[in-house]
Amino acid sequence: MTYIIAAPVLPSLPILGSDQRFPIRRVFCIGRNYAEHAREMGASVDEATPMFFCKPADAVVGDGADVPYPSATGELHHEVEMVVALGAGGRDLDVEQALLLVWGYGVGLDLTRRDLQAQAKAKGHPWDVAKAFDHSAPLSALRPAATAGIGADTVLRLRVNGELRQQATLGEMVHGVPRIIATLSRLFELKAGDLIFTGTPAGVAALQRGDRFHAELVGVAELDGRIV
Repeated sequence: MTYIIAAPVLPSLPILGSDQRFPIRRVFCIGRNYAEHAREMGASVDEATPMFFCKPADAVVGDGADVPYPSATGELHHEVEMVVALGAGGRDLDVEQALLLVWGYGVGLDLTRRDLQAQAKAKGHPWDVAKAFDHSAPLSALRPAATAGIGADTVLRLRVNGELRQQATLGEMVHGVPRIIATLSRLFELKAGDLIFTGTPAGVAALQRGDRFHAELVGVAELDGRIV
């Protein structure tokens, strides 16, 4: 096939212990999935109706890369999250089927223009400019699920310039991974290559130019980067 312009490069992520890469199709995110974070944002958790939003696949930034401070904001915030990578797809899945889709896990940051998000909330507008901007999804290499050893006691944490900012266990999530996947599959047809950011714990705060961050899904994946 011949295109009228150069075809975009397919975004992808490295795989721990392999020379192969994981191609990225879509990036889904869930909001307010840790109760303490919802409270610090002055919001409540609707357990019956999880809240989702998306980021573009080319917003993903790999481990060790510099992350440009975005335009149009004076309040860039970090949100550390476990990220699930799907190796298969489906629609209208039940919770028992959902985990069969999981290929691997990583750790990432859902970077947020907090001031623009607040403005959007106040006006009842969508969050796209606050969440879906360029370079808004730094993400580690992925570890295959078979070797990840993920459990309720797995620790998720973030340090900025060596200072602990966020820490929680995965057991503190309001909606677990199977339920997130099953609910998403009723809203979208999921496919191999999809990524899901699974929510952030309390402790979100501002990042400044020059800050270095180190995110961990302990024993599974690590992510380093710098805001420039």
